Amino acid sequence: MTNHLSRETSPYLQQHADNPVEWYAWGEEALSRAKDEDKPILLSIGYSACHWCHVMAHESFEDPEVASVMNRLFVNIKVDREERPDLDQIYQTAHALLVRRNGGWPLTMFLSPDGKPFFGGTYFPKTARYGMPGFVDVLMQVSEAWRSRRGDIDAQNGSLLEVLESTLPPRPAHASTLSDAPIAAAIAELADSFDEVHGGFGGAPKFPHPAELKFCLRFAYREERLRSHALFTLEKMAHGGIFDQLGGGFCRYSVDGYWMIPHFEKMLYDNGPLLALYADAWTLSAKPLYRRVAEDTAAWVIREMQSPQGGYYSSLDADSEHEEGKFYVWSREEVAALLTVDEHAVVSAHYGLTRPANFEDRHWHLHVASPLSDSAATLGIDEQRSAALLESARRKLLTAREGRVRPGRDDKVLTSWNALMIQGMAHAARVFGRADWLASAQKAFDFITARMRDGTRLLATYKDGRAHLNAYLDDYAFLADAALELLQAEFRLPTLRLAEELADALLERFEDTEAGGFHFTSHDHERLILRPKPGHDNATPSGNGVAALTLARLGHVLGEPRYLQAAERAARVFFPSMAQRPSGFATLSGALAEVLTPTRSVVLRGPKQDLARWAAALAARFLPDLLVFAVDSDQRGLPSVLAKPPGTGVNGYLCEGVSCSAPMVDLDELLRTVTSGTQQ
Repeated sequence: MTNHLSRETSPYLQQHADNPVEWYAWGEEALSRAKDEDKPILLSIGYSACHWCHVMAHESFEDPEVASVMNRLFVNIKVDREERPDLDQIYQTAHALLVRRNGGWPLTMFLSPDGKPFFGGTYFPKTARYGMPGFVDVLMQVSEAWRSRRGDIDAQNGSLLEVLESTLPPRPAHASTLSDAPIAAAIAELADSFDEVHGGFGGAPKFPHPAELKFCLRFAYREERLRSHALFTLEKMAHGGIFDQLGGGFCRYSVDGYWMIPHFEKMLYDNGPLLALYADAWTLSAKPLYRRVAEDTAAWVIREMQSPQGGYYSSLDADSEHEEGKFYVWSREEVAALLTVDEHAVVSAHYGLTRPANFEDRHWHLHVASPLSDSAATLGIDEQRSAALLESARRKLLTAREGRVRPGRDDKVLTSWNALMIQGMAHAARVFGRADWLASAQKAFDFITARMRDGTRLLATYKDGRAHLNAYLDDYAFLADAALELLQAEFRLPTLRLAEELADALLERFEDTEAGGFHFTSHDHERLILRPKPGHDNATPSGNGVAALTLARLGHVLGEPRYLQAAERAARVFFPSMAQRPSGFATLSGALAEVLTPTRSVVLRGPKQDLARWAAALAARFLPDLLVFAVDSDQRGLPSVLAKPPGTGVNGYLCEGVSCSAPMVDLDELLRTVTSGTQQ
């Protein structure tokens, strides 16, 4: 027996296709049935790597008795928050307003047939425990309220819609009032919330916050401690259990305040920005640790998260064999059986196996408990020998781990998340000179442009040969940003043309031409109870922030004033919100900086074989406000900023906006010019 989910592309929805619950995907069929039968909607939102989503599914959605109650009283709709972030944004906001606390997944919302929410929660156990009511009791009470208190529900819905509308940005600031004051305020807020002992911001659970870390590095020239905050955090994360010490890649967050025990799911959207950050950290410090983390993360992505066709998969589950973390944790006996005596001695000291179990009081999750130099000193060997033993042990442990039952992999391809990884992979490739990483990024980019478009329109998701769903703001903005990074790694005129096409689409399909900024959904999107226009960062960077920054940069590169004007309008509409909660708008702060001060770029022109050395020298330096385009002498059809005359060797031009310097023919002179008196 299957319900209505069997032909969906989402692995999460497919996981529920054989539930006894008569699930529908969000769509006209389910909404019409609710109206026709005057039944409330039970909306369940989750994603395939979500631990508590699996728990609720096993306890309730797979139980025939619970399903019978759900089917009798409700029209049941299951949504993958990764495919429908528009719905997730709306109903998470509604949950916060109704319940007065943050939501999460699974999100369980009860809606009237027109989609208006009147009650909700997150995970409900099948029977009452943890101080929470049992799910069947909740179902019965909600159904009774729907039958007997319809007037109260209608009144509440009206008030809720008004409050939802009030979450949209206020009136835009006047252009004359724009300043960098929100940037200064964000610097102060982040400094105040920084964890001086363990790194990161705030306490448990602790998330990586790559947008805030990127902000810290970007604006460290204004406040030196920001750089040390970011580097210290990246080091602590690299030593913690949030980083997979054997296989590479980062988990979504740490359940504690010191990065040791993660929530074990691995998400593509975290690892793309983190890969770029570790590359930047290496340019600032030349610390081998940062390079190793970048190498291990890129290797994991290519090995486990890239499809043969090129697209990157979405996530790895937290669970295997119905146990969270089982794939990753160890017993002392397992480790000892796999390693030589010397390897075991190094691994035990370095990864904390000599200490009490740190996972459920009986297993060990690997983290760096003591420096390798300490292990070497204790064992009476030099550090080079200790490093060699650790590396051989890591290979053996990883090989053994590969034989375990693997966590599930969500193998759908999302445009926005792919764009974040393309940007991170291409940036790291440029910094480290890794042609294989660049090839991976380019392959994913080519996959999206070939398989996930309908004419000039992007599509949001792809699986099993089928791309569908109208793309969102993040899809267009992140992919345009990824195109800019690819252009700096390897200049290709078709990539520039596609970036221009994406920028035009942002203006034509998403921009609020009256107030400024960009709606999350396109102008021809399905009409929902709210049309969000978010500016703050979440787990992913703000789509409005990335759109504004990318348009500001493309506006100068292409000499297109429409893009510059749209970037300024976005900065203006979010400026009041940035002033109220500055550190929540880290990505928009970067955009604001480039609205206030024109984008800097370096244009290199010359023979192709000579450009690589110049481009590599610039890539090895931390220059976050500088774009670098190495365009060979034979390239034609360029916009005026890039169409600089080539010489016999390489000519380097430093541009601010569309105004460029005289050509520099000496690399050292160019490096001195771009770094002296700049935002370093």
